[in-house]
Amino acid sequence: MLRTKRDTPTDLLVVGLGNPGAAYARTRHNVGAEVVERLANRHHGRLRAGKERARADEVRIGRRRVALAVPEQWMNDSGDAVRRLVRRYGVTPERLVVVHDELDLPIAVLRVKAGGGLAGHNGLRSIKAHLRSDAFSRVRIGVGKPLSKQRGADHVLSGFSKRERAEIDVTLEHAADAVEVIATDGVDAAMNRYNGAASP
Repeated sequence: MLRTKRDTPTDLLVVGLGNPGAAYARTRHNVGAEVVERLANRHHGRLRAGKERARADEVRIGRRRVALAVPEQWMNDSGDAVRRLVRRYGVTPERLVVVHDELDLPIAVLRVKAGGGLAGHNGLRSIKAHLRSDAFSRVRIGVGKPLSKQRGADHVLSGFSKRERAEIDVTLEHAADAVEVIATDGVDAAMNRYNGAASP
């Protein structure tokens, strides 16, 4: 855990989206939270609950002070926690990175994006509404589209098959790597490294 002055802004705030509670752990909707938990483990952080309605801690990635957080609110209401975290850590939307699941990407595909549309993601919609900005960066993790007879909400709350889980675990490590690149070299460097020539 990195101890710093409370009134000093961090260089970056990284938020991993998901639903709280053991029942939702390791589901498709919680891949963002898993990435932030992995980053905390990598950098000796300890995510602890606070008044911002999130589990959070500060770590150092290279020379950068980075706040890591996982909202303890339902995905669709996570903007409230993110607004509180932005205020606590003194960052602008441009210094916020949101890690989240993406239905429009195939299973285990990773993409980095700076600002832009919300692709129908209710967690991102909530964040935009509370921040009144969509200028935050995103680390998008593909969880695949639902089957034709299965609603999207049911799909994202489901777990992965054994084969999918093996693929996703590799992608979660790469997603944590991508956050580290954003912290040290910027979002453009991360997009160049992880998006490839045919990025959606």
